[in-house]
Amino acid sequence: MDRGIGAILRQARSRREIELAEVEAATRIRLKYLRAIEAEDWDALPEEVYARGFVRTYASFLGLDGERLAAEYRREVEGGTPRPAADATVVSSARPRPPRSPRRARALTWVAIAAVLGVAALVLAALPLGGGEEDRPSSGPARGPSPARATAPEPQSKRAPAGVSMRLAATAEVWVCLLDAAGRPLVDGLILAEGAAEGPFRSGSFTVSLGNGEVTMLIDGREADIPTTASPVGYAIDASGELTPLAESERPTCT
Repeated sequence: MDRGIGAILRQARSRREIELAEVEAATRIRLKYLRAIEAEDWDALPEEVYARGFVRTYASFLGLDGERLAAEYRREVEGGTPRPAADATVVSSARPRPPRSPRRARALTWVAIAAVLGVAALVLAALPLGGGEEDRPSSGPARGPSPARATAPEPQSKRAPAGVSMRLAATAEVWVCLLDAAGRPLVDGLILAEGAAEGPFRSGSFTVSLGNGEVTMLIDGREADIPTTASPVGYAIDASGELTPLAESERPTCT
């Protein structure tokens, strides 16, 4: 189809004399997916929510109306029938917590039993050994040593974890690559659907690449100033929570 989505994107790229490798570097969309989009080989793309985000990002990079082409993709390829919300949410922020171990409860029970036995032993040791009148002192009743009080250990003070916390929430579909201070991927090159969230994460620092500015970033609970833009952006976040914009060559790629 001469005026299909793929043809529109290919012709716009040709007019600007841009190679696909340049598009890949700027948008972080893999080369094989860019070729599939231009050839309208939709079966070669990931799930529809990813493919729709690729079309929007690619079109916006070329200066086209990304929202219109994404809507056109939904109408032509998806048939205008949106997927259920469970499929549209690419990443879920909820994570199951492991069940608590009963070992601590059993250990506290044995400590309590040992404390009771210790007090009983002290009371028995204080009792007189003889039962006759000659064993009793003439000056008055004997007093045994008072039982020792069990002192509960003071709880250890809770130390705040070191580093800075980070949470991301997508206000529209956005590609995200987030690394911790050791360079480990926390969000490994995923497209977050609108409303999806990731984190909070904690690390000594972060580096992040975003396919566009459609994201809310919370640093230690405070919203960072991320400009709304259709172009890719990247930041470094230090231990104090300060953001520093990264040049294209400095941004993580998660590839």
